[in-house]
Amino acid sequence: MSLIRRLLAITLLVLPALAHADTFVFTAIPDADESRLQQRFGKVADYLSAQLGVEVKYIPVKSYAAAITAFRNNQVQLAWFGGLSGVQARRLVPGSKALAQGYEDQFFKSYFIANTSTGLEPADSLSDALKGKTFTFGSKGSTSGRLMPEFYLREQFGMAPEEVFERVGFSGDHSRTIAQVQSGAYQVGAVNYAVWETELKEGKIDTSKVRVIWTTPTYPDYQWTVRGDVDQHFGDGFKARVREALLNMKDPDLLASFPRESFVPASNDDYGPIESTAKAIGLLDE
Repeated sequence: MSLIRRLLAITLLVLPALAHADTFVFTAIPDADESRLQQRFGKVADYLSAQLGVEVKYIPVKSYAAAITAFRNNQVQLAWFGGLSGVQARRLVPGSKALAQGYEDQFFKSYFIANTSTGLEPADSLSDALKGKTFTFGSKGSTSGRLMPEFYLREQFGMAPEEVFERVGFSGDHSRTIAQVQSGAYQVGAVNYAVWETELKEGKIDTSKVRVIWTTPTYPDYQWTVRGDVDQHFGDGFKARVREALLNMKDPDLLASFPRESFVPASNDDYGPIESTAKAIGLLDE
């Protein structure tokens, strides 16, 4: 083979690798069904690519833990995390920063829902009538589907959920929590209020079978978190440009898919209460 042909062959091998290296990749915690996430974040990838002037790719993951692992291993450089998963990821990747959160994420909340066959009614506090029921959280790593609901259960009853309920499960995501409580597979569950409201609006919830019985106090939740080394890979000021692009996401269709009214600045300090709560109930190492 001639020198020119050898150089050409090497170039063709190297170019795909360089193209991949120049791709800005993000993921999101799988808090709803995969088709909904693909639709939402495929549009976000197109938007960010246009704003940042680089190829942007969304890759789905199967679990909250997988999202954190992908972020830690630099398989993704940006992630749409929940409050707890964001705290966990930033602890593993020094220098990573929370950039933006939904306007609503400043005061997020969880719903406790119950199958109507239990006779449980909406109330201003958690009732002793919950004791002995079956209960499902969402994902084990979910802020709104596990961390904060467990915190308030422990605060109310002074014991772990396994001691309050006859059986405790983890559905994996909020949509499945609603489905499992509605079907009676579990009598009670904890769910992200935004997913409940969206599915209620879409006619997916039968309120003759499942209802909201209690709403938690508010807390900070979802946010976009970026790795601290993105400027080294994509150029000086890239992190600031990502934040600007997220804050300038104004397309009503894009925002409605989250659903969020807008995105506002976020910082790591905003999630101090989440970190403290996770430590208090043993979900984070000291």
